[in-house]
Amino acid sequence: MKVVRTPGEVREQVSAARSRGTAIGLVPTMGYFHEGHLSLMRLARQESGFCVVSLFVNPTQFGPGEDLASYPRDFDRDLELAGREGVDLLFAPEAAAMYQPGASTYVEETSVSRGLCGQSRPGHFRGVATVVTKLFNIVAPDLAIFGRKDLQQLMLIRRMVRDLDLPVRIIAAPIVREPDGLALSSRNVYLSPAEREKAPRFHLSLLEGARDMTGAKGEVAQILKDTARRIEERTGGTIDFVSAVDEDMQEVSRPEDCRYLAGALFLGRARLIDNVRIGAAGELD
Repeated sequence: MKVVRTPGEVREQVSAARSRGTAIGLVPTMGYFHEGHLSLMRLARQESGFCVVSLFVNPTQFGPGEDLASYPRDFDRDLELAGREGVDLLFAPEAAAMYQPGASTYVEETSVSRGLCGQSRPGHFRGVATVVTKLFNIVAPDLAIFGRKDLQQLMLIRRMVRDLDLPVRIIAAPIVREPDGLALSSRNVYLSPAEREKAPRFHLSLLEGARDMTGAKGEVAQILKDTARRIEERTGGTIDFVSAVDEDMQEVSRPEDCRYLAGALFLGRARLIDNVRIGAAGELD
């Protein structure tokens, strides 16, 4: 595995791989790898012949008072884990290599990104869309892998690729969970032992709410209210949002139109996000 720090070095390595007729796969990350990240790398290896992983804690997607400075980092461990997975190229730039002094150009999507996390984290998805567009321009991948745990981000990237005619195939990877159901996240390290014990109840409560949606047991607003109450009572945390949305991340008013029940929870220092997918036949995932 080769480690590079600048866009020019990436282009040089990718150009050499492409000259051999190799498909290029990209896994964008902010590092502090866990099994969820590693599963994305394995999928990229399966779908392409040259796997590029970016490791960049992107400052433009953090708002005032958020955890940019304290976001967990362990570069040496990340290097070892990526190498074990057979990653070909690790792109780990400094912020100065990604954003020129006085940079004033951004990419902004205005529909998919409007509610849910977009409402509670203003500017977050503008930063995401901008850095992913830059990575697509630098790496020029044939495909890119994103996890469904970050559901709104996934749907935003799909919309951006569609709207801007970007020649990248977006592949969604399933949520990776602990045995007790907690979705893996780098920010889980913020949880105290007591909070970690309660955290899986977030997902279990979302599952119950999704079952209520499939059984049409009440109006959407009441189901959301009941789900939020159960989450707070069971975890001791504070709900940011619980939303019923369709494939375009638009809130729905009828249970039968709900395709995802998504939520965000403040639990101690951590902000946890999760979602349950509701299939056309009512199956839950």
